[in-house]
Amino acid sequence: MNRLPSFVRQHIAGLRALLVLTVVLGVIYPVVVWGIGQAVFRNQANGSLISYHGRTVGSSLLCQEFSDKKGNPLAQYFQPRPSYAILAGAKDNYGCDPRYSAASNLGPNNPVLIKAIKQRQRQIAAFDHVKISQIPADAVTGSGSGLDPDISPQNAAIQVDRVAAARNISPAAVRALVQTYTKGRDLGFLGEPVVNVLQLNIALDAKYPV
Repeated sequence: MNRLPSFVRQHIAGLRALLVLTVVLGVIYPVVVWGIGQAVFRNQANGSLISYHGRTVGSSLLCQEFSDKKGNPLAQYFQPRPSYAILAGAKDNYGCDPRYSAASNLGPNNPVLIKAIKQRQRQIAAFDHVKISQIPADAVTGSGSGLDPDISPQNAAIQVDRVAAARNISPAAVRALVQTYTKGRDLGFLGEPVVNVLQLNIALDAKYPV
């Protein structure tokens, strides 16, 4: 080995390092992490999938549209935040598509964003029969990923009466479910309380089917 030229020995040493690091970091480490994930965080590691009547209907980590084939929101369901996760130009894609995670990238003073917000405010005011002043910011603005599965409790509150009327149940019954699926701040002080839309709508279908 020592008789080989120095540049050859350097290449052999580099090749050995490459092989060792490939095995350690490319095989052993991923397998260990995967094993820990499956053993300790199986649900999260597999996508936090949610099943209903034996069928996977979505993930608690991703938003989902509750609309008809024309993109019109269904009155019997709570509606998610606006989503920019959409294939540009698609006629049957209305948001919350995990293949196209995206934000608007528009600043708060951008006239396009301001126009879109005002339009959404008018639509929500008419759909939920509330005043524009009651509509929270998350109801008219998309998240950074476009795939936020949660809405604020304030956003859920303005939808309660509409959902109750569509399902012919009392608003109090709907509020009780909203409270059940409201998650508090992480560790008691991080972030804000949120409501998972998919889980809430599944609970509505299970308890108060249309």
